[in-house]
Amino acid sequence: MNGWDAQAYDERFGYVTEYGTDLVTVLDPQPGEWVLDLGCGTGHLTARIAESGAHAEGLDADAAMVGRARHEHRGVAFRLADARTFTVAAPFDAVFSNAALHWVAPHDQDAVLRQVRAALRPGGRFVAEMGGAGNVAHLVEAGARACEDLGLPRVAHPWCFPTPQERAADLAAAGFDVRAMQHFPRPTPLADGDRAGDWFRMFGRWLLAAVPEEHHDELLAAIDRHAASQLCGQDGRWTADYVRLRWTAVAVGP
Repeated sequence: MNGWDAQAYDERFGYVTEYGTDLVTVLDPQPGEWVLDLGCGTGHLTARIAESGAHAEGLDADAAMVGRARHEHRGVAFRLADARTFTVAAPFDAVFSNAALHWVAPHDQDAVLRQVRAALRPGGRFVAEMGGAGNVAHLVEAGARACEDLGLPRVAHPWCFPTPQERAADLAAAGFDVRAMQHFPRPTPLADGDRAGDWFRMFGRWLLAAVPEEHHDELLAAIDRHAASQLCGQDGRWTADYVRLRWTAVAVGP
C-alpha cells in the first residue's frame, strides 16, 4: 500500500515504532556493522540502530515515508526501494524489519526472503517482526460485517500473517537457519480518542477503496459498532488485537 500519511503515522500510531525498540535490542547492533532496515517507515528505528555506531540504511517502498525519514534523520541514509526487488552494493551484516513484511502479499513473500538472503553475508542475521497468524482478527471481522451492513461483499485483506511453522519453513527454503521464533499476542491501545474506524483510516484503506467515498463515514461507524464488544474497554479506550511473529535467523551457505 502506497500513499501513507507519514505525519499521522508518527503522531497517532507511534506505538508501531515504540514497540519496535525492543526488537532493536534483540538485533543488538554493534559499532561498525552494516545494518539494513527493510520497511523502515519514518526511520526512527533506523536512527536508533545508527546510534549504536552501526552503519544503518533504511529502505521503504513509500515516498512519503522515505521523505519524512530523510527530514527527521538527516545523518542517516534512506532510499526508496521495493522489498521484493531491492539490491545492495555489498553484503550487510544484518537485516532488520519491524511491522513491514505483512504488507507484502503472500505470493511475494518468498521473493522478499530471497532478496534478504542475497543482501546478507554468510552468517549475517535476519531479525524481524511482523503480524502473525490471528493478527487483527477482530478488526478484520468488524470490517467484513460492516460491508455486509452496507450490502457490499466481503473484501479480502491484503496482508500476510503466517504461522510460526510456515515462516520457519519459508526461511529455511530461502537459506536461513532459524535460531528463535516467537508468536505472541500484543493487545495495543490506540491513541486517546481513536476507535476501530480510525485504525482503518490509517491501515485499512484497502477496504475504503472498495467502497464509494460517500459511504466511508457510514462504513467506519459500522466498523466501530461491530468491534466495540471485543475491542472497547469499559473506560472507553480502544485496543487493537495485534498478534506478532518475531524471529532471529542466520544466513547459511556461500
